[in-house]
Amino acid sequence: MRDIDQICRVALVQAEPVMFDKEASLRKALDYIEKASGKADLIVFPELFIPGYPIGMNFGFSMGKRTEAGREDWMRYYNASVVAGGDEFERLSDAAVRTGAFISIGFSERDAVIGTLYNSNVIFEPDGKYKVHRKLKPTGSERVVWGDANKNYFPVTETPWGPVGSLICWESYMPLARVALYQKGITIYISPNTNDNPEWQATIQHIAIEGKCFFINSDMIVRRSSYPDGLNEHPAVDQYPEIVCRGGSCIIDPYGHYVTEPIWDEETIIYAKLDMTLPAACKMEHDAVGHYARPDVLELIVKDE
Repeated sequence: MRDIDQICRVALVQAEPVMFDKEASLRKALDYIEKASGKADLIVFPELFIPGYPIGMNFGFSMGKRTEAGREDWMRYYNASVVAGGDEFERLSDAAVRTGAFISIGFSERDAVIGTLYNSNVIFEPDGKYKVHRKLKPTGSERVVWGDANKNYFPVTETPWGPVGSLICWESYMPLARVALYQKGITIYISPNTNDNPEWQATIQHIAIEGKCFFINSDMIVRRSSYPDGLNEHPAVDQYPEIVCRGGSCIIDPYGHYVTEPIWDEETIIYAKLDMTLPAACKMEHDAVGHYARPDVLELIVKDE
């Protein structure tokens, strides 16, 4: 592991996206970036912050059937999704340059050529460059909205604090995907997600210990009122509790301890200073892809391209 800077200042944004509205979601993200400017080296947003995660919607899909009403809702979401490299990216890239920060944000990616959507996360660098990660396997009913990643499997961003990578939500339950990131030496593992269940807290502590990395658990707030008027599926949405996703964002250190405790039911920016000597120090007795591995017995082959 090369020499790295000792302290990384993180701003973890737990916020409510403006559902189905990419322009308003982008403006909200830019506002939060400005609030964190000068206070953070790394600013992190949740999964699908642009244009929001439509929790509970089915877009008219059932086994072997679709509905035109569901197709209308899907097209509304499709039109609110973002083409990588487009105007929205330029504005986020400018914000990274202006603030001198690395910025991680989840977005619904609309392929620039074909018609498929992808659940993606992008990390912008202070020089305006960026890397996009597409979710390998959308979970459950997500598969009817977003496709499997067909590129950009395990990109990592080189930072002064070591390599930073991300896996989106339940990608973290793919053991080999985690190892693919560990093999790249990540010191900070970003997880944009919508997991507000208590079992997830045990998962993220385990991963931090296993990977000997800081785990940034980035969740969002979604309220019933988040869903826009005019959705064909609104009668079903109206049955949800007022808070549909409670958040629970937090940061875990490589020992599995909370750097910041989970915060529930409110929008906030969670600030933390990470001691970046810990990822190396913790590997003294356990390095899952180094001295604690058995490559003569077990081998992972990653098709990264």
